[in-house]
Order: sequence, then C-alpha cells, then structure tokens
Amino acid sequence: MVPDPGCCHDQWVTSRVHPDSVPDWDPDAHHLDGLTAAAVATDLDGRIVYCNDAAERLYGHACEQIFGVDAVTLLFPEDFHGAVREIAGQVLAGGRWSEELTAITAGGAPRAVNMSVSPVHSGGEPAGLLFLGEDPSAGVGDRTARRTSERLARLARVTSELVMADDMDTVTKIVISHAADAAGATVASLCRLVDENTLALVGLRGGREGAASRWATFSVDDDTPVSEAVRTGEPVVLNGREAIRTRYPELEMAASGERSMVAVPLKVAGRPIGAIGLSFPGRRAFDSAELEFFGLLADTCAQAMDRLQALEDAADRAAKLAFLADASAELGRSLDYQATLRRVAHLGVPGFADWCSISLLEDDDLRTLEVAHIDPAKVAFVEQMQERYPPVRDAPHGAWHVARTGVSELIPEVTDEMLAAGTQDEEHLRLARELNLRSAVSVPLTARGKVLGVITWVSADEGRRYTPADLTFAEDLARRAAVAIDNAQLHSEVRDAAARLQRAVLPESFETTPGWEVTGYYSPSGRTDVGGDFYDVIHLDGRVALFVGDVMGRGVTAAAAMAQMRSAVRAYAAVDPDPVTVIGSLDQMFAKLDFAQLVTLVYAVVDPAADTLELVSAGHLPPLIVRADGSQEHLPFADGPPLGVGTPGRTATSLRFAAGDTFIAYTDGLIEQRVEHIDQGQARLAAAVAALGVHALPNRLEELVETVRDHSRQDDIAVLVARRLPVTAG
Repeated sequence: MVPDPGCCHDQWVTSRVHPDSVPDWDPDAHHLDGLTAAAVATDLDGRIVYCNDAAERLYGHACEQIFGVDAVTLLFPEDFHGAVREIAGQVLAGGRWSEELTAITAGGAPRAVNMSVSPVHSGGEPAGLLFLGEDPSAGVGDRTARRTSERLARLARVTSELVMADDMDTVTKIVISHAADAAGATVASLCRLVDENTLALVGLRGGREGAASRWATFSVDDDTPVSEAVRTGEPVVLNGREAIRTRYPELEMAASGERSMVAVPLKVAGRPIGAIGLSFPGRRAFDSAELEFFGLLADTCAQAMDRLQALEDAADRAAKLAFLADASAELGRSLDYQATLRRVAHLGVPGFADWCSISLLEDDDLRTLEVAHIDPAKVAFVEQMQERYPPVRDAPHGAWHVARTGVSELIPEVTDEMLAAGTQDEEHLRLARELNLRSAVSVPLTARGKVLGVITWVSADEGRRYTPADLTFAEDLARRAAVAIDNAQLHSEVRDAAARLQRAVLPESFETTPGWEVTGYYSPSGRTDVGGDFYDVIHLDGRVALFVGDVMGRGVTAAAAMAQMRSAVRAYAAVDPDPVTVIGSLDQMFAKLDFAQLVTLVYAVVDPAADTLELVSAGHLPPLIVRADGSQEHLPFADGPPLGVGTPGRTATSLRFAAGDTFIAYTDGLIEQRVEHIDQGQARLAAAVAALGVHALPNRLEELVETVRDHSRQDDIAVLVARRLPVTAG
C-alpha cells in the first residue's frame, strides 16, 4: 500500500542514503527500508540520494549504482519527462500529487505505477522529493479499485467544500487547487461566461508562463476543449497527446510529453455559465464513475457560482442604487455643476470603477474636467499622458467618438490589440499598458438633444468586466448629470439676463443734486437674484420725485413688470409730476392694458422752495419721516388699493418737509416677520433708525437693513432714503 503522500518526511535512518546527500537529515525518524512500496528520494536538483529494496525490485537498479543519477530520466519514459518535472515543480511549491503514472520498471518495460510524490524537508525547508511507487504486479484489481475509491472520496470532499463556499475566490481556489489535487490534475482552470460569446478565465493553476494573461478572455467559438464543452454542453475527454493534437492541433500544451485532458461544462437549468478544465500528466484512462463524478463536481460548482452570482448581483444593484442616490443628492445640492461633477467622479471610485474621467465640450474642445483614480498617484500620470497625447477627434473609439456621435461605448475586454490600434506611438502604447486597462464604458452627457460632455469609467481589475447592465447604469447616471449641467447652465443664463435687466432698471447710483443726500438698498430673493421691488429718484425743476414700488411675484417675470412700471412712472412724471395725476395715470394704464401683476406704489414729490412733501400711496406701506431734531413721523397707511384693482379716485397727503428732514420708503420684505403684526415691524424700524442717528443713516443703510430684516425669510427688500441737507451759512 502506498503511504499517505501528505506525510512530508523530514528525515530517516537507513544504509540506503547516499553519503553525499543532504548532511543534516536527522537520524531516528521514518524508516523506509522496510516498506513494500518503492521509495526513491532526490535532492532539489532531482538527483537520486536514496532508494529502498522495493525500489531495486521495481525499477531493476541497484541503489548504489543510481545515486546521483537524474531520477526523471532514469525512472520515466521520455514522453513523460515533461509531466514528471511539472509534478515535481508543483509539489515543491507546496502541493502534493498521487495518481497513476507510467514508469520504466525492471527489464526496461514501461508500466503503470501507482505513484505518489511528496516533498522532503530539512530544517523546515524543502530539501528534495520522495517518490513512492507501488509494484503493479501485486493485486492489480484491488489496487485499481482502491485507487478509484480514494479518488472519488477526495472528490466528494471537494463538492462538500463547494456547497459551503461563500465567495468566488473560495470557489476558484477549491476548483483549481483542491479539486485538481483530488483528481490528480497538474493544471486546472475555471472559466466563466461573461457574455454569450466570451469566456473569462477566473482562475488558473499550472500551465506555461504567461498563460493566464494570454487566456484572460477568449471566444466560445475558439478551438479549445473548454470552448467546445460550453458550446455543446457536453464534457470533452482526451486521453493522450495524440488525441489532443488530432482534435485541437493549435492548442497550447501545459508541458511536453504525454497528457490527458477533461473539460466539463458548468450549467444552471440547462444554461451554460462556464467550464472547468483539467489537464493530467501522462495517459489517463477515466472510468465511468470518475466521469460521472466530474459531472457532479461541475454541477455543484455551477450551483455555487450561480448562488454567489445572485448575491453579487443583488449587492451590485444595491451599491448602484446607493451610488445613484448619493450622486443625485450631490447633483441637486449645488448649481456649481463643475464642482459637483468632480465629487461624482470620486463617488464612483472604487465601487464602480478603478478610475473615472469626466470631460466637457467647451468651445468645440473636449476638456478634461476631472480624473479620479483608486491610486491617487496615477491621477497626475493620466493627466500628463492626456496632455502629451490628446484624444484624436476622428478616432473610431473613445471619448471624442462618443461626444461626436452621442452614442455610448461598451468595451467588455480591452485587448492589447485595441491598445496598439488606439495609441499614437510605441511610447504611448507603453504608457497605456501601465494603466492596466481591462474594461471600459463611455457615455455621453446629453440634455435636450445636445451632447455636453462624456463620462468614462475604466476597470483595471482582472475580475471586473463591464456588462450591458453596467452600461445602462452609467447612462442613467449620465442623464442625471447632464440634467444638472443643463439646469445649472440655464440658471446661469437666466441669472445673467436677470442681472443685466436689474442693472438696466435699477439705478446703480443717484445723480448728485445740491441740497440732497440720496441712497438706496436692494436685496432680491429667489434663485434668479432678481425680484419685483423697485425705487427711483427723479429730479424736476427744483423739485424731487421719490417712489418705491413692489410688483407681486418673483423672478424674471416680476423683474420685467418692474421695469415697465419704473418706465411708466418716469414717463408720466415727465408730463405732470403731480402725485394724484401720476397714480391716476397708472390706474388707467392697468385698466386699458390688462396688466397681469398687482403693484403697490408710494409716490412723493418734495418742493424745497415750499418745504412741502405731497404723497399718494397705492396700497403700499407708509414711509417714515425723520425730522432734523431726530423725532419720527409715520405717515398714514395707504388710502387706496394697489394699482390694478379698479380705478379709484386718489387723494394726496401733504405735510411739511424742511431742511434736515429724512424720507424713508421701503417694501414689506424689510419689516415683515411671520410671528408679528405689521405695526411691530414698523416699531422695530423706528427703533433701529433712532439707534443709528439720522445724520449717519444714509451711510449706514445696509447696517439698518441687517438689523431690522427677518433672516429666516426670503423676500425682496428695497429701501430708499432721501435727506434734505441743512442749509449752511455763508
């Protein structure tokens, strides 16, 4: 019986050890001389340093004659040299191997030997290999049955591991390591169907150098055992190199010499999802029980992968919904869309991508707004590369193509051929390879049929390949971002237009008039930064007309109506500035033109020669008069309704207005608060005016407003202050 291949023999005592072998193998350990199994040990270079009597009988060589001889060339046929060296390398790397293998036995005849290979350690470090072979002439039937039984038991343990696996990394490890060891395969692969035409290599153990990169993705239509197993839904079994070469003449072999291969499809409800590939050293005959168990292994693996994929999909959907919610909150938080887009780029890294680039079309140029990368050091690298090699406008792929066509672009697998075709020279290709691009999706930022820019998401992770579902998600995010950009740009345009309108209709400063000090304050509410409050001063032959008005409503509509009102007041005042006449004319204008907005207005004319002020109020709050001695006088409330409410007869209020007196007219935004009556607001205004002092009032108007206003409310505020300067002697 072959001993457990896992018993890594540290040392032994025997006369069969070559005297020049590793010197510190400690005596008094395992005794191999008496085993019925043929034991041959080698050093790390593969030279024989030990054999027992059973080995002399099995292989037909006296031990003292073969010390220092290469074990592979002596004990195995040439066609199996590559396979045995492959096994040796795998075992020294930390594995173990136990299966049937063809060896050259006594008399020179190659025969099947039940072989196990395990590492020999010295001082805790690998010092060589131990080959244990069972004489094939004794109990062949029992040996074969026992070997099959042990193999199936090992495979059964593997399937139970798959049932308990809780992530894809664990499934991959079980398949390419545990299952391969249980079956005796030296090369194992697990492939996953990423779309109906493409297989991705999830995991690989063994094989030639660079195989994982070369087979990262490949087509279902390729001429390989794994591709055929997925296409047909049936296992592919190949016994011997000749069978492999005949069926797949271009297939890359894992090692030279004899091989056997099995590829089994992974299916869920008859739907292919991938395949397991196993490659064995030498010729390998697979009985029906083994093949049936390979099918069971594949079914268990497929169910585990499908279960984990469902969990992964659910987690992915939840993450995407959370990302969309966060991104939407960011996009709705500010009208500074450039700063917002920068934050969105970083929100998606690394959850959705390893790096993200956002570019905007400005003046017929695609300008990179932000680059976010999982490795911050790579950001400068990407920016420098883009500056050195700017995107080609007429390229058939990439950001410019998406911006030009408005059509999204999904690249599930970025191949080296794509990089070579999309770069401008060898240095550009070298830099592009450093970014380790694996998969990409680019989507246009489109609003109202116009492309505003492009968002590109890139994966540098071997395990993440973008799918049509990812493209749909990216397009959803891009639509939201584009709407935010469009809204911000529209707001900016409206705000600029409103600001120009505001500047056009509200005086930035007042004409200097001898004997007068005049100042105004205006603060709009609302997102357009304009409103319907207005004021003005008209200088007449020695007299001065003062008015403050309030158009109901906000925004550009109210501002436009305000502009009309201000122009109308100035026009009527130019004909006849009398307050009753001007307000009456405005009433007639409203009646004839069906003016849509309600307007309150207080209009006053001061005659310095007569020291009088004559005033008419159309539904407006009463102005405040501050006398030269600091006393205050609130004018009576309006004696008529706002403009546009019928055509009532208007009457004027006349009062004395001497040098040193101050006229303060304002709109309701200055004094109104939610929790108080209007007369309380007037009292707060009066107290604030008294605290400032009448002579300082024109210069400290902004301070007055900040003291009186309700900061919890958003309302337009307009204040006009006009003071007759005292007469100076001289």
